[in-house]
Amino acid sequence: MIEIDFENQTAYQKEEAWLPLMRRYIEKTLKTEGVDLDLNAYEVSLTWVEPETIHKLNAQYRQVDRETDVLSFPMYEFPRDKAVLSTPSKIPVLLGDIVLNPARAKEQGEKYGTGMKREMCYLTVHSMLHLLGYDHMEAADKQKMRAREKAIIGDVDAPQPI
Repeated sequence: MIEIDFENQTAYQKEEAWLPLMRRYIEKTLKTEGVDLDLNAYEVSLTWVEPETIHKLNAQYRQVDRETDVLSFPMYEFPRDKAVLSTPSKIPVLLGDIVLNPARAKEQGEKYGTGMKREMCYLTVHSMLHLLGYDHMEAADKQKMRAREKAIIGDVDAPQPI
């Protein structure tokens, strides 16, 4: 089971209708990466913020003084290629926080011709992979992460076999 603690600090209210789809992608990411949703309960914090807020967070936590699309704050460091929590627990395991900038997702969706909904889902998958230990700082890691994203995201508007 996955619990999502959601907070919207933006003007993007109607887009909250996409939350069930985003939840499916969070679950799909976990299942694809071998996280047993029957063994444990998991929790993810998902917060939508305005561009100014994510800019400040990016400067504060990454020392990058600019706006970004999404930030990930993982609670755990996993051994390489082992994003599996295997100790049963009745207490939900907090995987981390996702801070998403819907305004940037809208811009990127328009720029790439994929639309805001797909971009919001893509950024959610991207951030979930960060919470599970993936990174894209090195070329080989970036290639691996992009392949995982592509395998998980597929076609957002198509029925999803999750």
